[in-house]
Amino acid sequence: MAERCAIVGIGISDHKRIRDDLSMPGLLREAATRALDDAEMDWDDIDAVVFGKAPDQFEGVMQPEMFLADAVGGNGKPMIRMHTAGSVGAHTAIFGAHLVEAGQFDCVLSIAFEKQSETSTARILGGGSRGGAGVAFAPSIRQYIERSKAPPHIGPLVAVKDRLNALKNPRAQLHIPDIDIEMVMESEMIVEPLRRLECCPTSDGAGAIIFTSERRVPKTDRPPAWLHASATRSEASGHPSRSWVNPLAGQECARDVYRQAGITNPLAELDCAEIYVPFSWFEPMWLENLGFAAENEGWRLTDTDVTAFDGSFPVNPSGGVLSANAIGAAGLIRCAEAAMQVRGTAGEHQIDGARLALGHAFGGASQYFAIWIVGSERP
Repeated sequence: MAERCAIVGIGISDHKRIRDDLSMPGLLREAATRALDDAEMDWDDIDAVVFGKAPDQFEGVMQPEMFLADAVGGNGKPMIRMHTAGSVGAHTAIFGAHLVEAGQFDCVLSIAFEKQSETSTARILGGGSRGGAGVAFAPSIRQYIERSKAPPHIGPLVAVKDRLNALKNPRAQLHIPDIDIEMVMESEMIVEPLRRLECCPTSDGAGAIIFTSERRVPKTDRPPAWLHASATRSEASGHPSRSWVNPLAGQECARDVYRQAGITNPLAELDCAEIYVPFSWFEPMWLENLGFAAENEGWRLTDTDVTAFDGSFPVNPSGGVLSANAIGAAGLIRCAEAAMQVRGTAGEHQIDGARLALGHAFGGASQYFAIWIVGSERP
């Protein structure tokens, strides 16, 4: 039987378009030391390190983990690099948890980052165009809109919701206090149907999570979060019959975590979720993919404010990827934010009474998925 795994320390860096005050090592150190402070631990307590980031060309440094090992306390300790495109942060978190669950180590640091200001990630992801990753994902969004008959205000509604949530989160990059649907609709069209304010920013940032076995949970006044379930899935990107709108890998990943956690009605049984939404229309798409709504019905949850901060199922109370997008760290931060909710440490963006939460990320051509469920009680 697997060891119980506790999340005892969380550190998230400040996110900005350009963190010119910190180098890559400094950015990682900011997140790691905040996690250590949260856990009331020091570097000697860490047994192993799991390191994650997105493609190396984003910073122009090949195998950056080699020179960053010292910054993350990895010298002389087992250390492994993860990379699964945009989902890498969540995979980094889950792999670190697996090392504890498997009984390999009693205390593991999972840490991920991106310093996108080092290069032009928009041009790298957009094949040289200024549209960035939106060029790749806009066709599936158009397909979703046509198939579901969703009204055109749904995307802007998500953009406004998440940016208003971000005002409660001091670590978020975008703080736009006067944002409304009209502002979003009037922003520049990047690639139809995505306007500027429906797209994630480019960010410098990092996140860190410390896991321990049950016997190593530190005695502090901050309770741990407990891992109840985790799963990863992938599928081939080029299969002619695969769906970018509702990928099979995402469906199977969600079904697996619900099975592990004993959840039969996720919309009713989970208190909130941090879902990887880099473009506004991905909220209704992923609500369907993750089983919160029937196919073509996800947009109705958004439209009726179910996913609002004060709704019955808040989605991205932190502001999500639409408000801070250090790609390599974004998935880990979704997992971390879910854990913060059930620990009761989310600050102003805390959801009252959150006891069970989901963290999610996807990557590549909507082909890599990683999901976990964390709770305030031992599983």
